[in-house]
Amino acid sequence: MNRLLALVLIAILPLSVLAKKKPKTKGYQFKMLYEVPTTPVKDQYRTGTCWSFSGMAFFETELLRMGKGEYDLAEMYNVRQSYVEKADRFVRFQGKTNFGNGGIIHDVLYNIEKYGLVPEAAYPGLKYDEPKPVHAEMDALLSTYVNTVIQNKNKKLSPVWLNGFEGILNAYLGDVPEEFEIDGQTYTPKSFADHLGINPEDYVIIGSYTHHPFYKPFVIEIPDNWLRGSIYNLPLNEMMEVVNQALENGYSVGWGADVSEKGFSWKNGVAIVPDDEAPELDNLEQAKWDALGSKEKQKLLYTFEKPIKEKVITQELRQKQFDNYLTTDDHGMLFTGIAEDQNGSIYYKVKNSWSESGNDYKGFFFASKTFVELKTIDVWVHKNALSEEIKAKLGIE
Repeated sequence: MNRLLALVLIAILPLSVLAKKKPKTKGYQFKMLYEVPTTPVKDQYRTGTCWSFSGMAFFETELLRMGKGEYDLAEMYNVRQSYVEKADRFVRFQGKTNFGNGGIIHDVLYNIEKYGLVPEAAYPGLKYDEPKPVHAEMDALLSTYVNTVIQNKNKKLSPVWLNGFEGILNAYLGDVPEEFEIDGQTYTPKSFADHLGINPEDYVIIGSYTHHPFYKPFVIEIPDNWLRGSIYNLPLNEMMEVVNQALENGYSVGWGADVSEKGFSWKNGVAIVPDDEAPELDNLEQAKWDALGSKEKQKLLYTFEKPIKEKVITQELRQKQFDNYLTTDDHGMLFTGIAEDQNGSIYYKVKNSWSESGNDYKGFFFASKTFVELKTIDVWVHKNALSEEIKAKLGIE
């Protein structure tokens, strides 16, 4: 093309057309280093059941790793069985224990051991004219019911109170199937779990805290731990080694964490912990940064326009945040890979349960190593993903 003509065309083209041709210069660009095959992202929708969704996502991914094929496991079967167990404990403890829709991975392991598993097709848990889970009404009714039971005026429990409780669950979620058929074979929930080869005793849960001895199990003090389940305690660097080694060797890693942070942006698909003391922002000297007010700093730190310097996480800082309720049991998810950004910093690819909408990663996001170090409650993984050294320190065979 004639050079003069080309310049004339550029001059008259709309700015919007030129903008479309400009390469993307802002944001985060990730390169996958390790990735574990997983099943499609699901949507917990308007429920507080992330613990069941992350648990089923974990075991669906485990089945892929084990060469069992792709399965869609029923989250609501697990939710229903947990609600019955919670109600029994709540009444026996006279209301002095946690009751609600929340939970942790211990619930999933306990339920698989006691109640087995069912496929989604056998128990979708949608009996209330909604295409996706919506539990506000059911949750409120269940809570009111158990509180009424323990506050009854007869001074003794009716022998049928649990039948009434299960009646509410059956109305909203459906009756529990005694049997179901897959590929011409009939299973019970227990025989189906056995058929899949999932043994809850093969999985370990790990955290990192200084208020208990390292290399020993302890009951994690979070409200949703109504089962009083234990986790193994490792120093921070060794907990991160477990995560890395597992993902590098084809194992997914379950993740309980706090995502109620300014550094977590579902829209941008990243979770970070900016260094608010020396952020390395463009064209801003340290003295000018120090002179800014808190609101001005927040605006500059959380633009998510590109990777910025993150805080150095120590064991002490991590513990302080947990002790002061700054890190709380907030959300259950799944690590499915390790990536690096354009600066070479490490991130973990996270499978969420908020559908495939909301960002460009279709239901996933990337949590920085720093965010994971600071905001992790616990991680869970198959025991074979642990190094022999870690197994020996924890007394795991």
